[in-house]
Amino acid sequence: MKYLVTGGAGYVGSVVAQHLLEAGHEVTVLDNLSTGFREGVPAGAAFIEGDIRDAAKWLDPSYDGVLHFAASSQVGESVVKPEKYWDNNVAGSLALLGAMRDAGVRTLVFSSTAATYGEPEQVPIPETAPTRPTSAYGSTKLAVDHMITSEAIAHGLAAVSLRYFNVAGAYGAYGERHDPESHLVPLVLQVAQGRREAISVFGDDYPTPDGTCVRDYIHVADLAEAHLLAVTAARPGEHLICNLGNGEGFSVREVIETVRRVTGHPIPEVVAPRRGGDPAVLVASADTAREKLGWNPTRADLAGIVADAWEFAQHITKER
Repeated sequence: MKYLVTGGAGYVGSVVAQHLLEAGHEVTVLDNLSTGFREGVPAGAAFIEGDIRDAAKWLDPSYDGVLHFAASSQVGESVVKPEKYWDNNVAGSLALLGAMRDAGVRTLVFSSTAATYGEPEQVPIPETAPTRPTSAYGSTKLAVDHMITSEAIAHGLAAVSLRYFNVAGAYGAYGERHDPESHLVPLVLQVAQGRREAISVFGDDYPTPDGTCVRDYIHVADLAEAHLLAVTAARPGEHLICNLGNGEGFSVREVIETVRRVTGHPIPEVVAPRRGGDPAVLVASADTAREKLGWNPTRADLAGIVADAWEFAQHITKER
C-alpha cells in the first residue's frame, strides 16, 4: 500500500512513517519543516518539502490513504496566538481534505488530541465525554474532527481520529527533537544532560495528590502501532474516534523522580505559575481502541519510556 504522511518529519509522524516502512508499505512524507527535521524522515521514505495547503500538487489516485500529523501543537502558544492555530490546523486540514476528495484518496487517519476534552468530568476519559477544550489548540483539533465527520457522511471518507494523551519515549533513531522543546520528559532530560539548569513545574496547587498536573503517558512505538491498525480499521462513510493512552496517570513530580532514577542525575525543580489551558488530570480510557482496533499498549512502564527517551537524547546530543 502507498501512504502520504503529512508532518512525517516530526516526532510522532517520523515514528509512524518508519513503522509503515517496516510493514512493507510505500511512504511519502510531506512536511514544510517548520517544526520537523529533515533527519527525522526515514531513509526509505520519499520526501516532499511543502505545505499541506498545497497537497493537491502531489496527491493522486495511486495513494491508498493519508496519515495526517501536520499541525501546530503547543498548548501555551495557542492561548496567546490562536490565529496561528486556526490558520494552520483548521485551514490546512480543510485544504488537505479537499485534495484527498479530488484525488479519490478515501482513507484518513488523523492525529487528534486529548486536549479536545478540556477539564474532564470523569477519569479515565471515554470518547463519549463532553468536548470542552480549554485552549485554541484543543479547539482547532476538535474542529478538524467535526470536519472529518462531515466528510465521511457526505463523501464516503473512511476515517479514524486518534486522540493522544501524552506521548513520550523513542523508537531507535526517531524521537523528540523539538526546537524549542515544550514537552515534559525531554525537558527534564535536558536538565539531566546539563543543558538546562532546572525544570519548571507549572503549578503545584492543582487538585491532585501532589499538586502537580497528572497525565497519561504512552510510548511513541505503541502509538505508531495504533496508526497501522487504524488504517486497516477505517470504513467508508464512517469516522471512528479512539482515545490512546495507558489508562494510568503520572504527576509532573512523579515523572521528574523517574528521570532522576533512570539517569542517576539530580534534577532541580522551580515552581512556576500555571500555564493557561492546562487541565489538572488527563487519563485515557482506551477501551474503544482495544475493541475496534485490537490495540493493546505493551510499553506502559514509565521507567522504560523514560529510558528510551534518555538513550535518544544522548544520541542526538552527540550529533550536535
